[in-house]
Amino acid sequence: MITQVEITHTFNATRELVFRSFTESEHLQNWWGPKEWTFHVAKADFRPGGVFHYSQNPADGDVMWVKFIYNEMITPERVVYTSYFSDEDGNIVRAPFNENWPLETLNTLTFTENGGKTTLTAIVAPAASATEEELKTFGESQVMVHEGFSGTFNQLEDYLSKELK
Repeated sequence: MITQVEITHTFNATRELVFRSFTESEHLQNWWGPKEWTFHVAKADFRPGGVFHYSQNPADGDVMWVKFIYNEMITPERVVYTSYFSDEDGNIVRAPFNENWPLETLNTLTFTENGGKTTLTAIVAPAASATEEELKTFGESQVMVHEGFSGTFNQLEDYLSKELK
């Protein structure tokens, strides 16, 4: 059974800039989430123990709230956070697209630089508390997870190309 998904993307930008794009609200709000969705930051505290709480809304659907709790942040090398779908107050709720999606996922982002380009490796895995059914659903959803993160990273690539001009 697949218990994690790994996504790698290389950006034509320094590690410091890519890292800041993930850890500063003024950057993150310009590229995070699905393309063409509106995005609202409710809380942004980028430090271990800090919270990033936001809503995202497709043009033709209902608002979804998501919350990250940062476990580790080593500038500019690594960010580890637990994420979950939430209500507007930040309470954990089931994913709107599948009631068997893991309540929490652990996300590890590693940033490495080589020749002025940065390779980001993201590893997404169900939290240790996941049930057997949640693990099965996550395993069956690996293509969706990979496509979602890849699309988001493409948006970051577009944003960085504009920032560097």
